[in-house]
Amino acid sequence: MKSKVYFTKNITPESLIRLYDTLGVQLPGKVGVKIHSGETGNQNFLRPALLGPVINHVGCAIVECNTAYPGTRDTTRAHWDTMKAHGWTDAAPVDILDEEGDMELPVVGGKHLKVNYVGTHMKNYDSLFILSHFKGHPMGGFGGALKNMSIGLASSKGKQHIHVGGTGAEGFNALMTSDHDAFLESMADADKAVMDYYGDKLAFMNVMANLSVDCDCCDVAADPEMGDVGALASLDPVALDQACLDLVYNSPDPGKKALIERIESRNGLLTVKAAVALGLGSTEYELISID
Repeated sequence: MKSKVYFTKNITPESLIRLYDTLGVQLPGKVGVKIHSGETGNQNFLRPALLGPVINHVGCAIVECNTAYPGTRDTTRAHWDTMKAHGWTDAAPVDILDEEGDMELPVVGGKHLKVNYVGTHMKNYDSLFILSHFKGHPMGGFGGALKNMSIGLASSKGKQHIHVGGTGAEGFNALMTSDHDAFLESMADADKAVMDYYGDKLAFMNVMANLSVDCDCCDVAADPEMGDVGALASLDPVALDQACLDLVYNSPDPGKKALIERIESRNGLLTVKAAVALGLGSTEYELISID
């Protein structure tokens, strides 16, 4: 059967809650909600005013991890300051998962990785809601559910590990100059580790707004050239990302050209292909509008 992907063109706090409820899933136990906190100076990250209501509707805490590159989220202290400055600590309880170190998740059958490093606090959550801002990315081509679950959930050490394809290379220069396709495929490897860990206790939503070619990790990002599209939700992260990509490619908006160029110039579709090869989901889906 094709995976079900639900879609609304409305991007409001109320529509995101309705979209989640349409999934018909009740995530069990203590639910963490993975968002992107946004780098200081970034103008495009999705704000707590939009995401806060669905975060509190679904979960008990916002979960994030520190970065592996210089900025205002590369240490726990700096990340807490950024979380506060961006309003996340007022919106919901916040947990920086690698505040007290890492734990290993095995990667069974991965192409490059044998382990994935995540924050030790992950063990405190029974379920995860991966709430992603779909947009472009300087290295990955695009960011959606697969990126937010892999790089996003990886600890600072884990982010480095994924970027260098599990080679053990250290330092920011190695992160920037490592084999690019290995990095893209390693994101899928890391996704598998998380999905094996949680099983069916995962749900996913992508919000297609502020569609810059750059990620929320950029302190100075390009302004969006493509208009907002809507929000999508699924229990299949591969189908969800594929549906978002298809909405970009099939859009009549001429501004899509910049985003498509970013995706293709970075070979971004390789991560989706790698995820399919690992059995993480399907690119065959049924798009169901709830409007």
